Amino acid sequence: MKLRAPMPELDGAVKWLNGEVNREELVGDKPTLIHFWSVSCHLCKEAMPDINELRDEYEDNLNVVAVHMPRSEDDLDMDVIEQVAQGHDISQPIYVDSEHKLTEAFENQYVPAYYVFDKEGQLRHSQAGGSGMKMLRKRLNRVLDTEEK
Repeated sequence: MKLRAPMPELDGAVKWLNGEVNREELVGDKPTLIHFWSVSCHLCKEAMPDINELRDEYEDNLNVVAVHMPRSEDDLDMDVIEQVAQGHDISQPIYVDSEHKLTEAFENQYVPAYYVFDKEGQLRHSQAGGSGMKMLRKRLNRVLDTEEK
């Protein structure tokens, strides 16, 4: 996905956990962080406390949406997805992407992966991998700062 590309529609989920959101609810409201994760991804689980901290810290200024992207057949068990989400305090809406519809719309190949959209729904930053939380926070702050002015 290229910078400044519009946020894809959030349809095609096999299931939503913690409530469902759509593109229209996110765009025009406030910036959005969409993060891809998987139950079989160790780095995703390691990064989750950082994502939850961002979610809680910027609660009033940032939308956060999780996307569960299965990497194998083992990642398709809904009970396991729900247990891991609960165990890692993922309280934000979770798009369960068992058919890779959103994964394809984002042209995403990695977990964890992070996409920061401004409040107009344009992609401002993307990154993949377990490290780089400082960079993600910096980019988020930049989008949040420019939004407030």
